[in-house]
Amino acid sequence: MPDDRPERLREHLFDLLLWLLLCVPVLLKSDPDDGGSWTLVAVGVAVLGGCVAVSRRWPLLALAVVVAASLPASLELFTPSYSLALIAFGYLAGRRQEHTRTALWLFGAVAAVGLLLTRLTHTSLGQWFTLLLALALAVVAPWLIGRYVRQYDRLVRSGWELADRMEREQAAVADRERLRERSRIAGDMHDSLGHDLALIAIRAGALEVSPELGPDQQRAAGELRRAAADATARLRDIIGVLREEDPTAPTTSPPGETVEELAARARASGLAVTVDATPLPTLPGMSGLALHRVVQEGLTNAAKHAPGAPVTVSVTQDPANVRVRVVSGPGPDGGGPGGRNASGGTGLVGLDERVRLAGGRLAHRATEDGGFLLEAVLPRRPPAPLPAAPTSARELDRARREVRRGLVRAVWIPLALLAALGLLMAGVALWTQAQSYLEPEDYARMRIGMSPAQLAEVSDDLPEHPLDKPPRGVPPEPPGMHECRYYRATMLAAIPVYRLCFVDGHLATKAELP
Repeated sequence: MPDDRPERLREHLFDLLLWLLLCVPVLLKSDPDDGGSWTLVAVGVAVLGGCVAVSRRWPLLALAVVVAASLPASLELFTPSYSLALIAFGYLAGRRQEHTRTALWLFGAVAAVGLLLTRLTHTSLGQWFTLLLALALAVVAPWLIGRYVRQYDRLVRSGWELADRMEREQAAVADRERLRERSRIAGDMHDSLGHDLALIAIRAGALEVSPELGPDQQRAAGELRRAAADATARLRDIIGVLREEDPTAPTTSPPGETVEELAARARASGLAVTVDATPLPTLPGMSGLALHRVVQEGLTNAAKHAPGAPVTVSVTQDPANVRVRVVSGPGPDGGGPGGRNASGGTGLVGLDERVRLAGGRLAHRATEDGGFLLEAVLPRRPPAPLPAAPTSARELDRARREVRRGLVRAVWIPLALLAALGLLMAGVALWTQAQSYLEPEDYARMRIGMSPAQLAEVSDDLPEHPLDKPPRGVPPEPPGMHECRYYRATMLAAIPVYRLCFVDGHLATKAELP
């Protein structure tokens, strides 16, 4: 188990340095010399310490606490004491938070709370727009940078993981190739040596009972037959060892001889082989190799388990398939080649796999007279193998798509929010202008000395919200006026404006200011 103490020590050291750095603005801007108090300094230092402590597990909670500490000091959110903390915890929230939805809900909640406080304190909406701008620059922008760094680190980490996985896959491929080579060796030994040893045993058996040889020669032929049988048994054991880890792997191709040559060689060894096919079809690729192996396996089983029994090889064909049948009669003791089960049957296991890889099917059973039937159906055009994409390539492509989607979400969602914020600000600006717009016809009907009631009769829709302050560059207000109100003369421009000044609630002067 790896020791994680150095890593934890580095994390604690980083948190301590971050806390000390964030406390510097609080010490400089919240002390009594800057209009604060040492109580505010102590509270700020403690709050920042708590935020740093929970920022690894709950980064959004730390950001929310800093925002809550900034709003009472200024509704514009940007304060000298906590501005650096907003930027730092905004970045850490993007860097450490897994999902983006919670962060977006937090940003929306801050905007909503700022609007509520603006309405409750009866301040200008311009202050709320300043809060939104500070939120976008001091919180959302660092959060986006943190999200980008997180996605980049994730891509790099995925690359290293895929590289490690590729190494393991290459090692697995090498192991499979070694097992496949062992199976090929076993197939070569079974297909060539096993068949030849069976024929040697048959020839030695024929010599052992030949009347033309003397007793010594017949005894030597018997020893040769028994030695061939023992060699066949030992070969079977060796094949079992070689194939025990991969029993279904396909074997290598048989010797490059035709079915007629194979039957003639078996016939010369003493087997009564009859080939019932004229002419024998020629199949390409795996189908041709499988056809040869079916005939070879049938003759080998007949030589081992039913020596002297007749063997018939028949091949029929149609436009799509070729059917090959090897039928052997019962042996001298009444048992056919089905007795192969006593010797393991590894030949038929490998043969079944070879036929399957060629796109065909294999069947074998005992016949009614005690013989044995081996039958295979092979396609003239074997199916092409389907190429499989490497696992590492698929995983790398999937990781890239996920990181790309994460980057897109991390960028377009905040941009969409900023666009919506811009549209909202434009709508609020138009609404504010409409609330301070005075119709020129209503202005023309107003007379000096009118009371508020008379003004309401003249103007059916007197604006409820005049401008907050005089536009820049207008002439000074006349002396002695108790109150002056400024209204827009046009909807889409700040000038000219109408100025209405009142004394004791009555209209004293009115003017159109350029």
